[in-house]
Amino acid sequence: MPAIIFIHADGKPDRVETSGGESAMQAATRHGVDGILAECGGNAMCATCHVYVDESWLARLPAIADDEDALLDGTAAERRPNSRLSCQITITSELDGLVLRLPDRQV
Repeated sequence: MPAIIFIHADGKPDRVETSGGESAMQAATRHGVDGILAECGGNAMCATCHVYVDESWLARLPAIADDEDALLDGTAAERRPNSRLSCQITITSELDGLVLRLPDRQV
């Protein structure tokens, strides 16, 4: 079972087990990770599941889609080159150990 490590803005890590095929956002909300609001339920409409992908993992993710790119322009926290929406990151066994940093705010 793949795992994701969410690093909170204060540096505290949360390690969660995932089911293959679910999104990082789904795993976070299922495990009650604070900092992922997911107001739209994973429909790529709100950007309240914004994360910063650890640099060592960026190349392993699929390219960002145009709709995700547009939503990231409206995030509450600073958009960075490694910003992604966690609802658009599908977890596979190849992403076991993925590190996602949470911004200091989502709204």
